[in-house]
Amino acid sequence: MRVLCTNDDGYLARGLEVLASAARRLGAVTVVAPDREQSATSNSLTLHHPLRVRRSREGSLVVDGTPTDCVILAVNELLDERPDYCFSGINHGSNMGEDVLYSGTVAGAMEATVIGIPAIAVSYAGDAFEDLFAWEDVVTSVLRGIIEKDDFPPDTLFNVNLPPIAPDQVKGVRITSLGKRRYSGSLTKAYDPSGREYYWLGGGEVSWTPEEDSDFTAIGEGYVSVTPVHLDLTNYKLLEEIRGWRLSL
Repeated sequence: MRVLCTNDDGYLARGLEVLASAARRLGAVTVVAPDREQSATSNSLTLHHPLRVRRSREGSLVVDGTPTDCVILAVNELLDERPDYCFSGINHGSNMGEDVLYSGTVAGAMEATVIGIPAIAVSYAGDAFEDLFAWEDVVTSVLRGIIEKDDFPPDTLFNVNLPPIAPDQVKGVRITSLGKRRYSGSLTKAYDPSGREYYWLGGGEVSWTPEEDSDFTAIGEGYVSVTPVHLDLTNYKLLEEIRGWRLSL
């Protein structure tokens, strides 16, 4: 089995090292990852300057682009054979709820899914990234449990989140839906030394809607969350209603 590993925290990230190590228990691994942090780049492509690739001392292929760039280059140019699976992560921070729309980690897995390669994104909801090595056994078990199924669902990636507790305290795995969250106070307005105003995005407080089957609830209760994410964003429940609007020009 051939596995492509990527991420959005850069090729030197501890999470990627752990994910690649776990993946090597399952097959032959090639790492193709960004040369720097690409958090919140979502599915962006590099269109306005050429992409360059180099090989790191550790053997990874390093791309000066986004996670999506990495997957496209890997599948179409850098790999001798098409990978059987793509694993993206382990992200330094959670990717739950609407975060999947912004996450570069999820985007890497999503691009593989678009291409037709089964993919899994993995994120860690804590901040003790130096302890991620302890998660290798858990991550291997979750990955194996997903890929050993006979039929990987089409047009679907699996979004996995690890709770911010010690691995030996994890209660199990829950199959979840995407939670709903809201940020407040995430925009900062300030002034530079020249007196010009600027804005800084990020930070603030996060509030979640407490839904029983959500990824956020599972993580809060000490479970690994596994959410199937489908590429088709169509709201099918509203199709017939909207057709009744009789929209016309």
